[in-house]
Amino acid sequence: MNNMRMLAEEEENDDGTEVTWEDQQRINTFSKLNTRLRSIEERLEELKQEKEALDDLSTELELTDEDESVLYKIGESFLHLPQPRAMKRLEKDQAVLSAQVLDLSAGAEQCEKEMKELKVTLYARFGRAINLDE
Repeated sequence: MNNMRMLAEEEENDDGTEVTWEDQQRINTFSKLNTRLRSIEERLEELKQEKEALDDLSTELELTDEDESVLYKIGESFLHLPQPRAMKRLEKDQAVLSAQVLDLSAGAEQCEKEMKELKVTLYARFGRAINLDE
């Protein structure tokens, strides 16, 4: 019964590596960055779907007559706007959305860069005793 093991002997890490305050701070920072990255990725997905919707709307607005009034959503309200004005508003909204996507993408890249640096440091210190992958 004693010869049943969960890990092979060479995989067991019983060297008693002590976790210092600095190590704990690095682990906490990694966790915060990981949470921030997941949040950014979720928001990016939402913005990409919104961008697709605006692209579809742009196509639909191009097919309408310039004399027609169209309903355009601003915040929680729908307003009647002339087609040319709605197109200008749509272009502005698309530009704002693209800027938000770029900002979030840059934030995600920064988080990934910092997480990679922390992974190198923490894996060098703890080896298999720590798991920083999802």
